[in-house]
Amino acid sequence: MKILIADDDPQIIRALTVTLRARGYDIVTAADGAEALNRTIEHHPELVMLDLGMPNLDGVDVIHGIRGWSQVPILVVSGRTGEADKIEALDAGADDYVTKPFSIDELLARIRALSRRALTVDEAPVITFGGVTVDLAGKHVYRGPASEPETIRLTPTEWAILEVLLRNPGRLVTRDALLTGVWGPHHTGDSGYLRVYLGQLRKKLEPVPAAPRYLLTESGMGYRFVPDPAA
Repeated sequence: MKILIADDDPQIIRALTVTLRARGYDIVTAADGAEALNRTIEHHPELVMLDLGMPNLDGVDVIHGIRGWSQVPILVVSGRTGEADKIEALDAGADDYVTKPFSIDELLARIRALSRRALTVDEAPVITFGGVTVDLAGKHVYRGPASEPETIRLTPTEWAILEVLLRNPGRLVTRDALLTGVWGPHHTGDSGYLRVYLGQLRKKLEPVPAAPRYLLTESGMGYRFVPDPAA
């Protein structure tokens, strides 16, 4: 099981990394809020362990950003003990809340409970729609039969956007979630970037780019990947 630990205290990151790796967990770390969002998209952890008081992007904002496109379990591990802080984090979309200092046995019990609800994002690593096949694990896109595939080349940015959409079939992915995940927290107002890249993706992947069937725009909100009915 892969866990992302996001905390601006290097001692806590070091201690948790050693402890959890010794118990067989695969660990990814982040030292601030923006990095936590980026690594969630890059590494697709099965659990996010998150501090609230981090630089660059507050933990609650990180929760909102993740929830814009993913239902991965989020465990808040924070020194904020006030009831209002807990309610704010849980209302934002966190699944559980542990206050510092904590016992490692309690933390492990919370992880085990959440891991039973964790989404396995690689259950269907190959997605087909409209004659296009996307291999999420191999990062390969082609059109036509596997025996004679026509490779479709995507830029790294096009791939990052497409992967987020395909891993959330049928769900609305907000503009802010895509902008923050691909370009960072300082670009949440740059929705023109998304229009340009979605236009490029449609030209490469849609049967009729001017009338998209799979990569849809939700006006004023974001974007949605709509798979074929039998997918």
